[in-house]
This record gives sequence, C-alpha cells and structure tokens, in this order.
Amino acid sequence: MRKAIYPGTFDPVTNGHLDILERALTMFDEVCMLVAKNSRKEPMFEEAERLEMIRRAVEHEARATVESFQGLTVDFARSYGAVAIIRGLRAVTDFEYEMQIALMNRKLAPSVNTVFLMPHDKYTYLSSSIIRELARHGQSVNGFVPDTVAEALEQKYPLRQQSQRL
Repeated sequence: MRKAIYPGTFDPVTNGHLDILERALTMFDEVCMLVAKNSRKEPMFEEAERLEMIRRAVEHEARATVESFQGLTVDFARSYGAVAIIRGLRAVTDFEYEMQIALMNRKLAPSVNTVFLMPHDKYTYLSSSIIRELARHGQSVNGFVPDTVAEALEQKYPLRQQSQRL
C-alpha cells in the first residue's frame, strides 16, 4: 500500500486543499491530511475544530484519513509508513520555500519523496489566509470552502448585510 501525507495547518481547510487531496488520491492508495502545528502561525480555529472540519469534508472518501501531529512532518511520515509528502503549489512564490523544506526532508528521510501538486486553475488564488480575511469582514465564503467550514466561520464572524448599489 502506497501511503502519502498531506500536511498543513488547514486553518481553515479550503476547496483548494480538497482539490489537492483528490489529485493525490489518484496516485496513492491512502492519503493522510495531517494537521500540523506551525510555530509561526496563530490559528483561528483550535486543532480539534480543524480536525473535525476536515473529517467532515472528507468523510465520503474512504482512502483519506485525518490526523494531527506536533513535531517534524518528516518524522510523522516515517512513522506512518508514507512514501511521499504532498505539497500544494499555487504560484512560483510558493516554490522557493517548499523546495527548501523538501530538500531538508530528503536529507532527513531519503525514502520519503516530496510530491508537488498544483490545484485546479479555479483555486490558484485561494488560501486559508484570504478566507479568514473575508470572514473577518463579514463576507460570504460559500463556494470557497466546504459548507461546514462556511458555517463555522459564520458563527465566529456573522455575515454583513451587503449594501445595495444605486
């Protein structure tokens, strides 16, 4: 069985993340979405909330699992028996940082490859940061995230009534 992990903070998970997961599932028998702790980020949602949102978003896919881990992603990959770490690339700006991490992971665990996947064109502009910003300003995020995520964001930040243009 060829396993891969797809790490991220997923704060919150977006349709772009789910698109990458679907692409990864065409290459691997099982893909674990790994909610990882990033010491440089202060998440909007608690870890348990993010895990629940992702589990609900992928419950239709039997070959997708959801876990959390604190530590080096490559260590989780080894313990999970993964042959690959999936990383999404939206733009060239993502590549430099991701390449550095991939090279370090290769040094630490040569048997674990990093696989870069691009999302569908309609998701290349989408990020969790943008979703959080829209929600903070009372804008709808429907169509950008799973329904359960949109509902969770609307609980934290109620939608603002849109003023009509004259």
